[in-house]
This record gives sequence, structure tokens and C-alpha cells, in this order.
Amino acid sequence: MSAPRPHRSPSGTRLAALALSLAAAAGTLAVTAAPARAASGPVHAGHHGEAVECRGQGTDPDALVRYGTEVLIEAPPSTVFKAQTDVEQWPSWQDAVLTSERLDRGPLRTGSAFRWTTPVPATPATPTTTLTVTSTVQQVQRDHCIRWTGPATGEGIHIDEGTHVWTFTKVKGGTLVRTEETWTGDQAEADVDLSTGALGEGLEIWLQDLKTAAEARTGC
Repeated sequence: MSAPRPHRSPSGTRLAALALSLAAAAGTLAVTAAPARAASGPVHAGHHGEAVECRGQGTDPDALVRYGTEVLIEAPPSTVFKAQTDVEQWPSWQDAVLTSERLDRGPLRTGSAFRWTTPVPATPATPTTTLTVTSTVQQVQRDHCIRWTGPATGEGIHIDEGTHVWTFTKVKGGTLVRTEETWTGDQAEADVDLSTGALGEGLEIWLQDLKTAAEARTGC
């Protein structure tokens, strides 16, 4: 059973930041914001220099918008992997996910697809909308890694392709979770710093939510 989720205002969710950054990137909203990290690369070059990859495949090497981060979760890799890949349960532990549905049946595997939605509050340039993300699993290794790709679309907001990789490594004290994501598309790339800041904020929130959910399952 997951621990109760802390209250978070709409401005703290992943897609609130995304809406703001993409509106600004489109040139319709004047804002000044520093990115969460430098846009030239991920937060970490990699644990001990390792790339964030699943079965030899990583994020889009040509993408201008990218962010990577990691966290130690006090739970075994099997528990963390199950929480992350049971995609239909995401709304139970992620405030920013409204719905999530599998588009196929059986264990999550290469070729599996799922569609999930998240709210986007209004900005001066875009209306209140719901962003729909359709993700397809490209590589997966049980309890070790997963990589998916897909577009995201809402009224006035579009990401042509997101590529997201997660790795789960058993270490002293639990599981080291590392993630890296890239975005491509004219709207996202119109202002790389703003988009990178939005992406980074979202991934940091996601990791903390995953940590809370996984550790609750082990009684930590």
C-alpha cells in the first residue's frame, strides 16, 4: 500500500512547468527562468561514467533538450521496477498523472504501449488542457531497465518525440535509480533552456514520488 501522497499545488506539477516553458518557447509569453540544469547535457555523465542505457540503447543522441538524474531508493530493485512498470497504477502515487491505461495485455514487454494523461493549467498563451502521452516500450529487462518513446499532445502543446530511459541497480542500501529523458520537436526546441528546466523539474518530482511509493511498499 502506498503512503499518502503529499498535497502539491498545480504550479508544482511536471506539466505546469511544461506548459509555461512551451508557451514561452513559442514566443507568446515573456518569462525569465533559469533551467534546472545546463541544457548541454544530463545532470550526471553517468554512475562511474556509465551511460544511461537499456540493452545498449539510450536517449536520442541528437536531441537538444535532455536531462538526467538519479536517486537512491531504500528498496530492492524488484520492488522499484514493479512500481515503475505497473503503469496502470501510476495515478495512485503520482499526483501529476490523471489516468494511465495499457494498450495491450500481459507483462510489459518490448512493443507494449500505454497511454497516460496529465493536467496542464492555463497560461497567458495556452488554455487549460490535458496532455495525452502515448508511450511504446522499446527495450526492457526485468528488474534492471526500461526504455520507452512516444509523442505528447494537448491543446496548444506538442512534443514530437520523448525518449525516456530508466535503470535500476542494486547497491548498498537499496536501489540506485538513474533516468535520462530527451525531447525533440520545434516547439520544445524553440527555447532549449526553458524546456530543459521544465523537463528537469518533472523528472525530479517523478523520482521523489517513486522513492516514496517504493519505500512505502517495503515499510521504510
